[in-house]
Amino acid sequence: MPKLDNFVAIDWLSGPDKIYFFFKDTDTYSRFDIGNNKVPAGYPAPTRGNWDAFDPHTKDLLFGFTTTSSSLKNGLFDEDIAWLFFYDADTPTVCKYNQDKDKVSGFYKVADTHWSPILPYFDEIIAATWEGPRSGNSVIRFLLKGARYLSFHGTKHTLTLHKFGNDRLGALLPYHERIITAAKNDRIFADDYWYIFLTNNQYLVYNMDEDKLESGPHYVNEGNWPGLLRG
Repeated sequence: MPKLDNFVAIDWLSGPDKIYFFFKDTDTYSRFDIGNNKVPAGYPAPTRGNWDAFDPHTKDLLFGFTTTSSSLKNGLFDEDIAWLFFYDADTPTVCKYNQDKDKVSGFYKVADTHWSPILPYFDEIIAATWEGPRSGNSVIRFLLKGARYLSFHGTKHTLTLHKFGNDRLGALLPYHERIITAAKNDRIFADDYWYIFLTNNQYLVYNMDEDKLESGPHYVNEGNWPGLLRG
């Protein structure tokens, strides 16, 4: 069985919802179509030539997430933007990727952006997700090493450090040392799910609205993630 190890998952909200998986050891990626519940033919594919100006940095991607302006009216976020965080040489950098145009809008030093409060924790961040749009808030959760997480308020630009179980995410405590990456399924008529991928080809289904572990751990296979293990 192919091993899921050094990879990053990113949710995609423009058009039919998707999750992109970046496999950094091979500099390839796959697209999981949530509605069709499968990775279509042709994946994994080379990142080169498919990610606009972000191409040279895909193998350095650390974490990322998507926001949309539908519920955020202060201009902080554009519509359907993927925020992709990486090191450019020794500099923490974020790529603002416009999903609607499938094009890079710009590269910025994290220190020069609204994301600057996360800099002291940059090397400890494993994954992140935005709690909107249905929740109507602008909070981004960053999972950290050491069974901790950050709550970043996008409109107030405030950052709070928590431990798993102090307020939220207590169900993740037994798995904190195994978390590799995570991506959200923004379900329209049901609670949002956070797919949290673990070592040993396993994953958790976390209910974001009810703050509980919905199920798992499960093994990734052709029954639940068709095409994801395709070589």
